[in-house]
Amino acid sequence: MTPEEILKGLYDETLVGNGPKVLDLTQEALGLDMEPQSLLFDALIPSLEEVGARFERGDFFVPEMLIAGRAMAGAMEVLRPLLADTGVETVGKFLMGTVKGDVHDIGKNLVNIMLEGAGFEVIDLGVQVAPETFLAKIEEHQPDIVGFSAFLTTTMPMFKANINALQKAGMRDEVIVMVGGAPVTQEYADAVGADGYAADASGCVRKAKALLKEKRARVSA
Repeated sequence: MTPEEILKGLYDETLVGNGPKVLDLTQEALGLDMEPQSLLFDALIPSLEEVGARFERGDFFVPEMLIAGRAMAGAMEVLRPLLADTGVETVGKFLMGTVKGDVHDIGKNLVNIMLEGAGFEVIDLGVQVAPETFLAKIEEHQPDIVGFSAFLTTTMPMFKANINALQKAGMRDEVIVMVGGAPVTQEYADAVGADGYAADASGCVRKAKALLKEKRARVSA
């Protein structure tokens, strides 16, 4: 296959979530000495963006997003160390976790895949993440954005507890705070003092990019 055919194949097979084929094409591309960043920016990311657009139009649903995301994640396992070696610039660093008391992670994992697909470096702390763990990991990794996820209405108050902990530690101004999860609304996000909220994974990517752009513009002003 020519490089152009490989890129088109990667785009098409990611779109339909054909993980094994995406992996085969990735290996074939690397065997032809194609640049890892070309595979990422010319095929994989555009494909995931199309998945997000189809989801927003109602043409795709969560299962289609998940299998497309998993197909891309398989390719990223191979490409990640190669991209690190080439020093490819990431969009930003996003630290993510499901709040204390909550063990749900399907939505969070989907958001992580979409963020990584959009060029973010994602640090996933998993589930049941206590405020003190978030603080320690924010200090360790210095992320641009921290994401708090909750699936249960009973764990949503942890958003406020986490934000309070950040304020108490003098770290609130250092990071952008985003919240999300099935029961979360824009009104609730505003009430707890979050910087951003998104109803779904593709919306989260868009919002994260916009918030990061705003913050960087403020800093350079």
